[in-house]
Amino acid sequence: MEPSDIPNVLTDELRATLSSLAVATITHQLQGRQIRNTFLSELKPLLPNQRLVGRARTLRYVALREDRLPELSAGQNAQRRVVEAMSDGDVLVIEARDVPDAGTVGDIYAMRAYHLGALGIVTDGALRDTGAIAELGRPVYHRSSHGATWGRQHMPFSYDEPITCAGVFIEPGDIIVGDDDGAVVIPHALAAEVAADAEAQEHREAFAIERVRSGESPRGLFPLSDERRPEYEEWSRQKGSSS
Repeated sequence: MEPSDIPNVLTDELRATLSSLAVATITHQLQGRQIRNTFLSELKPLLPNQRLVGRARTLRYVALREDRLPELSAGQNAQRRVVEAMSDGDVLVIEARDVPDAGTVGDIYAMRAYHLGALGIVTDGALRDTGAIAELGRPVYHRSSHGATWGRQHMPFSYDEPITCAGVFIEPGDIIVGDDDGAVVIPHALAAEVAADAEAQEHREAFAIERVRSGESPRGLFPLSDERRPEYEEWSRQKGSSS
């Protein structure tokens, strides 16, 4: 896929909305649409208290086979090409077959991706130079850390094509959202409606949290029942008039 063909649905307004929403809320909204496998399981954030919202640019590693390694690793291989293709608002998302014991990206290529505009990195494999990548201060989600280069287990095969990362299907242009829970993938065609519904859900939950904090039972509040809806709507009006 050519970079010009990759969808780019993230307006400033949509990015701001998604940045305010919990990954758990977004995942719930996708489950409600019968899209159940969107959370990148077992990938942990490298640094705490960071948010990530960006457009997926993908890199696929395949299993090492020594007779093909010279061809696939030489010159401007797929890893180098995708890094050089990064632009503002992108997230480098790497399929590494959940292999924990070989690096998939190190500090030099991470630094280059960030310099070109990337906002973060997601890999279902290992980071190499983990401490140095942490010092760059950008959001990263990864399965493990390992000192070996990718050539121990992987070959860079393709980029900007659909991949499976941490068991989740991802297309270039899909939206990656991350927080302390982990990262979730929103199909790009659904991003605006998921954001709107997730924002409405969190508004209802704010009402429930306020009531439960004051000592009420969650019953009828979470989820919001028809009986409590008029109370919620009045609360919402009051909040709107006081803001």
